[in-house]
Amino acid sequence: MIEITQAAAKRIQSAMRQEGIAEGGLRVGVKAGGCSGMSYVFKWEQTPTSDDEIFESDDGAKIFVDPKSFKYLDGTVLDCDPNMLGQNLILRNPHAKTECGCGLSFGL
Repeated sequence: MIEITQAAAKRIQSAMRQEGIAEGGLRVGVKAGGCSGMSYVFKWEQTPTSDDEIFESDDGAKIFVDPKSFKYLDGTVLDCDPNMLGQNLILRNPHAKTECGCGLSFGL
């Protein structure tokens, strides 16, 4: 399970409107690399793939996660960074043993 906070849902929906995306959601993934070993990946998608895990906030914001990334993200909370006036999405990942200062990479 991945929780999408109300602040993150508002940010996703606002960004979708700005990008002119009427339907779909945000793909959240993990790839090798970054200063801590693993990096988060964000990308707009019109539709999920058949094997994606799909999570939806109470407000209707959707995120799509591929099975490989999900094993690193299960239990994560998707939120907005309060220090950036709610503009940056952040992941509170219980699997991360270390994180870089920018919050875009983590180590296991």
